[in-house]
Amino acid sequence: MSRLLPLVAKAATSRRGGRTLVGPVDLRIDGPGITVLIGPNGAGKTSLLNLLHGTARLSGGRIDWACPIDEARHAQAFVFQRPVMLRRSVVDNIAYPLRIRGVPRREALSRAETAAAQVGLAGMLNRDAPRLSGGEQQKLALARALIIAPDVLFLDEPCASLDGRAMREIEQILIQARASGRRLILSTHDMGQARRLGDDVLFLLRGRLHDSGPAAEFFARPRTSRARAFLQGDIVE
Repeated sequence: MSRLLPLVAKAATSRRGGRTLVGPVDLRIDGPGITVLIGPNGAGKTSLLNLLHGTARLSGGRIDWACPIDEARHAQAFVFQRPVMLRRSVVDNIAYPLRIRGVPRREALSRAETAAAQVGLAGMLNRDAPRLSGGEQQKLALARALIIAPDVLFLDEPCASLDGRAMREIEQILIQARASGRRLILSTHDMGQARRLGDDVLFLLRGRLHDSGPAAEFFARPRTSRARAFLQGDIVE
């Protein structure tokens, strides 16, 4: 059972420079599964992920976890659309979250080797991480996030710009993470991916939560005309 969930947002709002980026948003996320966050470009998907994760300032409303915020910070992870690669080897990149948590180097490297194998990087442990391909870097980023066994994993378009093979491999890693009992909250512009992965859907428009629900119901019977138009490929503003 997750120590973090449920995650509850009440009128959560993020503003910058006098402009509202997202909100007010009300939502509740609980239990294992994959929440997919969709919407047109500029809808506020990344801003909402950052707000929930705590890397964006909460300008109004509340975001509550089922545990104290300091504990929640240590039990979640974030994978960016363009993963950050430290200028060190693959295995050292993956081990980094453990090292900053005080895990001895030998143990951290051993666990990093196991994590690398789980995402298909077993033969690349000593390669320079910045020299990896885009798909390989995203696998590394996932291994680095998952090595701390987070209860909640945020992902901002983790398959953007990847080819079909790399996308399939990344999706399989995400499915395995869900099967282990984690909650994944990811944004995607790919409706095929949203249908393949999503257990529930959040549809954002102009920074507001415009529609939501279990994925099967949302894709079969979206409740709003704008959600229907978006799924049909129409331009929605």
